[in-house]
Amino acid sequence: MEVILLERIDKLGQMGDVVKVKNGFARNFLLPRKKALRANKTNRKYFEDKRAELEAVNLQRKDEAKIVADKMEGLHIIIVRQASEGGQLYGSVSSRDITAALKNQGIKIEKGQIDLNSPVKELGKFNIPVKLHPEVEIEIAITVSRSDELSENDIENENTEKNNVNFDDSSEEEENNTKKVDDNNEK
Repeated sequence: MEVILLERIDKLGQMGDVVKVKNGFARNFLLPRKKALRANKTNRKYFEDKRAELEAVNLQRKDEAKIVADKMEGLHIIIVRQASEGGQLYGSVSSRDITAALKNQGIKIEKGQIDLNSPVKELGKFNIPVKLHPEVEIEIAITVSRSDELSENDIENENTEKNNVNFDDSSEEEENNTKKVDDNNEK
């Protein structure tokens, strides 16, 4: 089935492109979500008449997404979950959990905008891509921890480690390595 795209879609095309897609993709995704029109004479004429209006709406959505992206820049989310001693979670962290955590911070996005390939199933720090608009993407950092105190301490320790770089340790290691080389040469 040929369709006319009403917005930019990754790996498919730009606004106004006439592309051939599988029937199910068009019927189940593109057409119901108003991302495309069937490519026939009537819809082509309709699209050409409304092109300027559609581009203006797309530009407005892009600007709104950039504003939200600026609010989310450098955002770090802490998600508390129960976990085993080995660090495996009893359950998982999905895009729904991340959306709820963002909502608690005053940022409203839909769970479909979070590009999470598979749920997070272990403790640790992760960078999660968020697609606010087809042309605006940002990464947010999440920490999955057993408690708020542990994760806040980890963040503070990470910040101090970045600020306090110790050059003395590296010179001691170099001296030890040169002594080992000298000892090997003497034998």
